[in-house]
This record gives sequence, C-alpha cells and structure tokens, in this order.
Amino acid sequence: MNLVHTLRCAVRKVKIMTIKEAEEQTGLSRSNIRFYEKEKLIQPKRRESSGYRDYSRKDVEEIRKIAYLRTLGFPIEEIRKIIEGKVPLRQAVQAQCRVLEGQMEELAAARTMCEKMLEEEQLSYEQLDIGRYVPEVRRHWRKNRGIFKGDAVGFFYLWGGMLVWGLLTVICLVIALIALPFLPPEIPVQWRADGTPASLLPRYVILAYPAASLLIRFLLRPALAGRLWCHGFCAGCDSAADFISNYLCFVLITVEVFTIANGNGFPLRITTVLLLDVILLLAGLGIGAWRLKRRKA
Repeated sequence: MNLVHTLRCAVRKVKIMTIKEAEEQTGLSRSNIRFYEKEKLIQPKRRESSGYRDYSRKDVEEIRKIAYLRTLGFPIEEIRKIIEGKVPLRQAVQAQCRVLEGQMEELAAARTMCEKMLEEEQLSYEQLDIGRYVPEVRRHWRKNRGIFKGDAVGFFYLWGGMLVWGLLTVICLVIALIALPFLPPEIPVQWRADGTPASLLPRYVILAYPAASLLIRFLLRPALAGRLWCHGFCAGCDSAADFISNYLCFVLITVEVFTIANGNGFPLRITTVLLLDVILLLAGLGIGAWRLKRRKA
C-alpha cells in the first residue's frame, strides 16, 4: 500500500496538463500564459507527434509566480532577470519597494491637492487658479511627465480600434474575391530587381492577404501591446499597437492590389507602392498630431 501511495503521489507530482487545464490551475487566461511562453519565461515541452504544449506542475507554479510578481508591478524584463538568476529576488523586491514608495508619495501629493481644492467654498472649472495649488508649474509638469507621455499617443486613435481594422479587413477580402476569377492560374509573388517575376504561386494565394489581416489583429497586435508595455509605454500601448496593426493591414491591401495588377499584366513598381504607403502614414500622423494639438490648445 505504501508503494502504491508513493507511486500515485509521484504521478500527481509530474502530471502533464493541457493549456486548458493550465488555465484552470492558474486562474489566468490562455493569452497570458502564451505571452509568458513567448517571452521565454516558461518553456513547456511539446509533443513530437502533434506539437501541442504539455504543462507540468512546475510550469503552472512558474506561471503563478510570474503573475504574482506582475501584480506587484514588476516589468517583464525584471522578472526575466530574476528567473535567470541575474538579479536576486530580495534585491529586486527592495528596488520595487522604492518604486512603489515614490508612486505612493505622488498619489499622496495628488490627494493633498484635491483636499486643498475641496476647502474652497466656490470651486468651479472657470475659477480654477492652478497657481494657488502648484506654485512651480513647470516643475509639476516634469514630475508628472509619465501622464503626458500617455497623452502624447492620442493621435493613434486616428487609425486605431477594431472598427477601422474590420473595415480594412473587409476591403482586403472583397478585393481578393472580386479579383480571383480574373487572375491567371498562377500569379507572381516575388520579383527581381528589374521587375520581372521571380516565383509564381496558384492564384488562390491572393486569399492569404485577408487571412494575414486576421493574424495581425489577433496574434501580432497582442504581442506588440505586451512589448510596448514592457518598455514603459503602458499608458498608450494599446492605442499604439492598434495603430501599428491597422497600418500593417493597410499595407497588406496595397501589396494585394500590387500583386493583382502584376498578375493581370499591369506592371507596377513596388517602390512606388511602398512610397505611397509611407506618405499616407505620415499624413495620418500629421493629421492626428494636429488634432491632438488643437484639442490641447
């Protein structure tokens, strides 16, 4: 009986779990777990036959530790250093305590200002005198530059969001479906420097463009947002990731049109197409920045 009990304990200890079971054990979403794996914080084994990931109890415990440190405000890069042994955990926690103390001081100062404002009998936006609460305005701006850094990405909303992405994806799909019957059996997908086709693929490859738009939104965009978050761009990481992803989807449409035109014997220069993309990008940034400046004026 003791031997059977020992074997059962050993089996439970090395139990292999699927991603769904790992979600249930950790209480985290699949996207979180995948993100930690993408960042090489965990490295679950893969089955040779199917390629599916197998998560051990050790992997689950690692995920829980990583998630716990994230709730304490640790950046991904700092957690990686802790896991790799480059930074002792105690040293990292001490450093994080100092960061949190600074944040608490800033919050306490903001609360003091709010309380001071509430002492006014007549408090209104029209009569708000900043100089009564902040004698050195520029110094106050510098202390809160993190907030303004987030405000500075407001122009990304010009291209950002699910609605714009959906419109771009539908346009990409409609173009592919309309052009498909008129394309030759094989179309060029690579070109030499002189503009002649370097390789041909079946015309159905044109449907890969709208499929790529889906991959950009649901795979690339979360990775971009996570990377921006890790680099201290958290205040506007979602807006920036939306902007970049949607712009790439727009580039897909122009490359799709380029492919269709060349496949039907209407040669275009890829440099001209990409130059047009850059011009439109700069125009979008310029309009967005102007709108942001006008809003702040």
